[in-house]
Amino acid sequence: MNTLEIKNNIHHLIDNIDNENLLLNFYHILKNRTTTKDGDLWARLTKEEKEDLISAFEESKEDYNLIPNEEMKKKHKKWL
Repeated sequence: MNTLEIKNNIHHLIDNIDNENLLLNFYHILKNRTTTKDGDLWARLTKEEKEDLISAFEESKEDYNLIPNEEMKKKHKKWL
């Protein structure tokens, strides 16, 4: 999908939403993503949060630490 197709699809999605709360959520997500500079989120984290994320990333490299996607979908079905 190219940039023009993506933009058109987003416009189409938005045009078909009548739920004001959902539209506000989209608006805030897009606004935050376009105004946040790379590295801003990382800079806001505490040292402990950064260490936890790095640790989780390293642990994710080991297959025995991973849970299949289908298992996660079943486990969290009520929220999906």
